[in-house]
Amino acid sequence: MLDDKVFLRSILNTIPDHIVVIDKVGEIIYENKSWQSFGVQNSSNYIAMSQQYNYLHECKKAAEQGDEFGVSALKGITAVISHKQADFYLEYPCHSDDEQRWFMMRVMPFSHNNSEYYVINHNNITERKQAENKAKQLARLDGLTKIANRRYFDSVLNSEWRRCERLALPLSIAMIDVDNFKLLNDTYGHQQGDVCLQQIANLLKQYSKRPSDLCARFGGEEFVLIYGNTNSLQATANIDRIVTQLKALNIKNKHSLPSKIVTVSVGIATIIPSNNSCAEDLLNEADKLLYKAKTAGKNSVRVTDLS
Repeated sequence: MLDDKVFLRSILNTIPDHIVVIDKVGEIIYENKSWQSFGVQNSSNYIAMSQQYNYLHECKKAAEQGDEFGVSALKGITAVISHKQADFYLEYPCHSDDEQRWFMMRVMPFSHNNSEYYVINHNNITERKQAENKAKQLARLDGLTKIANRRYFDSVLNSEWRRCERLALPLSIAMIDVDNFKLLNDTYGHQQGDVCLQQIANLLKQYSKRPSDLCARFGGEEFVLIYGNTNSLQATANIDRIVTQLKALNIKNKHSLPSKIVTVSVGIATIIPSNNSCAEDLLNEADKLLYKAKTAGKNSVRVTDLS
C-alpha cells in the first residue's frame, strides 16, 4: 500500500500546508490540493497558470517589482538548487483585501531517478504572528495610559529623526508636564490621579493620528509628543488646541491656584535634523523649555525653533 501513488497522493492532499514540488529550472512537477485551493481562491487566472507555471519565474517577477520577500525567496531557492545551502526558510506576509495572513516557506531538496527536485512547503502561521504582534504591541504601551511607553518613544524618535534628516523636513517635540500633580494626588488620592493621566493620554491621542506622530508617557506625570514634518507654528497650534481642550475637561484640582483645575506646562522644540545634531539634543531642548515654563508660573507654553 505504501507504494501506491494514489495512497501517497491522498496523504499529501489531507495536509493543510500548501505543498509544491519543482525541478532544477523551477517548473512545477506536483502541487497538493491545499496549494491548488489557495491558488483558485487568490488568483483569477490560476487554472491557466498552473498548466505551465514556473515558480522561479514568478519569484523573479515579484523581485523585479520591488517585493523584498520575492527577492529573498528567489535568492534562497536558487542557493538550495546550486547546493550553496542545504535548505531555506522564510517568513512572509500574504495579506488579502479581507484579512492579514502570514506564511512560512521552507525549501528542501531530494533526488529521484538521478534527478533533483525541491519540495516547497508554505505553512500558514497567521495565528502565531497575530499573537506575536499583539505581544509586541502590548510591550510598546504604558500599562496605565495605554499610549506608547518610553522605550517605544525612543525608538520612534530615532526613526523619525533619520526620516526627516533624509528628506530635509522639520521635526518637532513637545514635552508636557501636569502642573501640581502631587497636590491632585494628595487631595483626591492616587486613583483619581491615575484617572487624570488617562484622560490626558486620551486627549493626546486625538492630536497624534498621522503615521509620523506619536504621543507617549515619558514618566510619572510627564508626556511627550513627536510631530514629524511639522514646523514650530504647526506644533504650537496643535498644543494650543490640546491646552484649550484640557481646560474644557475641567478636571478638578482645587488646591492648584489660581486655576483650581488641571493645567499643563509645555516645552516645544523644532529642528530640521542634520548630522550636526542628534535626536537627544532636540529632546533636551524641549525639556529645557518645559523647565522654563514651569519656573515662570506653570500653565504656559515655551517654544523655540532651532532650524
